[in-house]
Amino acid sequence: MAPSYHHAMTPRLDIDRATARRFLVARHLLAPPRALPADAASVMWVVDRLGSLQFDPLEVTGRNHDLVLAARIDGYRRAWTDDHLYASRDLYETYNKGLSIVPTADLPWYRIAWDRAATRHDDAAFDEHGLLTDELLARIRDEGPLASTDIEPRAAIEWYWRPTNQVRALLEALAEAGILGLARRDGNRRVYDLVERLFPADLLATRRPEPEQRRFKLLSRYRAHGLLGRSGSGELWYGTEPTKDGGASVGPTRRDLLEGLIEDGTLIPVAVEDVRGDRFVLADERPILDAAARRATAVGLGVVFLAPLDPFVWDRDLLRSLFGFDYVWEVYVPAAKRRWGYYVLPILFGDRLVGRIEPRIDRRTRTLRVLDLWWEAGFEPMTVEGFAAAFADALVAHARFLDADRIVLPRTARHRALNGAVRARLGPGGRLPASGPEG
Repeated sequence: MAPSYHHAMTPRLDIDRATARRFLVARHLLAPPRALPADAASVMWVVDRLGSLQFDPLEVTGRNHDLVLAARIDGYRRAWTDDHLYASRDLYETYNKGLSIVPTADLPWYRIAWDRAATRHDDAAFDEHGLLTDELLARIRDEGPLASTDIEPRAAIEWYWRPTNQVRALLEALAEAGILGLARRDGNRRVYDLVERLFPADLLATRRPEPEQRRFKLLSRYRAHGLLGRSGSGELWYGTEPTKDGGASVGPTRRDLLEGLIEDGTLIPVAVEDVRGDRFVLADERPILDAAARRATAVGLGVVFLAPLDPFVWDRDLLRSLFGFDYVWEVYVPAAKRRWGYYVLPILFGDRLVGRIEPRIDRRTRTLRVLDLWWEAGFEPMTVEGFAAAFADALVAHARFLDADRIVLPRTARHRALNGAVRARLGPGGRLPASGPEG
């Protein structure tokens, strides 16, 4: 179904559901998955497309941003992103939609997170714990990068969700305020240094008006997802709200900023068949949408396991209305109330979300264990042409990304046929095949 215009105050496109699904997998570099070259430069290619990647320290089966990249890059290695973050510093960590990895060149448009945190901490942590704050800064200035474990712990203080060692809390606060930055991470151990040692002076000196920064941050959400609407859960819009002054909002609202992006042609309104409310596509991605409309089927069928915070799955309402897929990341749900499992990833096959997988890495034995699999109603993996082979390829790719050399499948009767198809592509004992990135 070709897009058609509605000539109103702002032109709007009408597209069918199939076009919307094909568009999303194509613009997310998932059609087919793992198609970008096995090279560190591909990390920047993905970041250029998506704008920012959420960082989450949980490493049950790989960190969130690494899972996002491994879904799109052949033979992805986590060291590539670490080099961009801590060696070349093309990327850095800041708060966008949660803690995120963004291009360092965009720092002036993300300073608002630093400035708001500085205001918040100036009247609280930095004031109440001024002597320790000065001590930490002096030590870093004189001795170089520092981690909280390099200093004898001080008494715990109330900090966000739990009492925390003062040293750790104040180092975090100084980093949130843009006074310190991450020199590197040793695992999840954060090592801090002064921002002026980490970023070019001219970049740190560049200032953009707050409304411009908020406009940039709002656009980053539409850029990352590709088909967001006007509303959705609060976490989608974190950091895009106006600054409060005495309880009153200062500056344009999020709605005002969105209308500006539509009026200047940056975003194109899109009506998707049977999906409530307008959605928005970047004008620069109109060719991708047009190509999706011309195709009758998804490009490059393959299987990929999506990260729980992959931009593709940010909008849970759209997942339900467009894909018929109800995804809840249950990592913070009490075990007794979980429908699926602790760290479960959606399974994408072409432009369909067909199931869920709970993988777990056992680093001691270098084993990827699949704890369980769940399939969507009406999807039978062994009756869909090409699925079993594509699923096996995805498992092998995931194991290689984790530096595992063996895959253990769930010993459940309902998975027996699929397990057999996967084992046929592995060596004895579930060992990975020796040749090729995915066997």
